[in-house]
This record gives sequence, C-alpha cells and structure tokens, in this order.
Amino acid sequence: MSTSNTGMVQFRYDPDNPPTMTEEQLQALRDLRDEDIDLSEMPERLTGWRRVSLPVMDLVPEENKQQVTLRLDADLLAFFRGTGKRYQSRINAVLREYMLAQRAPR
Repeated sequence: MSTSNTGMVQFRYDPDNPPTMTEEQLQALRDLRDEDIDLSEMPERLTGWRRVSLPVMDLVPEENKQQVTLRLDADLLAFFRGTGKRYQSRINAVLREYMLAQRAPR
C-alpha cells in the first residue's frame, strides 16, 4: 500500500496471491450483517451506490460527450462489459458520481 500527498491510498490486489484469512476471520465475515457495518466516516453521497438507471444517465445531452481513448484495467472493463449494453454509459455515470462527490462541501 502507498499513500501520496493527495491522501489517497492505493492497494493492488494480486489474484494469484490473495491475502489469507484465518478461519475465525472468515466466520466473522460470514456472520457480519449489513446493519453492523459502520458507515459513519463515509461521505453521504457514497453510501448509496446502486445500479444507475439509463434515464438518469441520459440527463446530460449526447452532444456534451466527447470521444476519448482511455486505458482501463482489464478486470474493470470486464466487469462493466458484463453489466450489459451501454456499459460505457455506466462507466460515465460512475465517474460523474465521483466528480460530484469531490465537489461536495466537506
């Protein structure tokens, strides 16, 4: 893990060498209920992640969009492609949510 001066923490997951958990840790994770997860430090905008409906994504006019070349991690691209048609619009919606969360007063 590394921390830069932006305060962001990066973690690289190696699927060929996943972190190990003890049986007790695995059982505690299995027993954990959603309502037991402490979200108090998470910004309010980020606690309600959901699949964005297509009409919401269409609020920004098509003319506003620009074509770009963007390099994405293979697993990330596979995930979004697996969500079905218009996966690029969903990637755009996720980036928009992030942008709006960053603009929100802290």
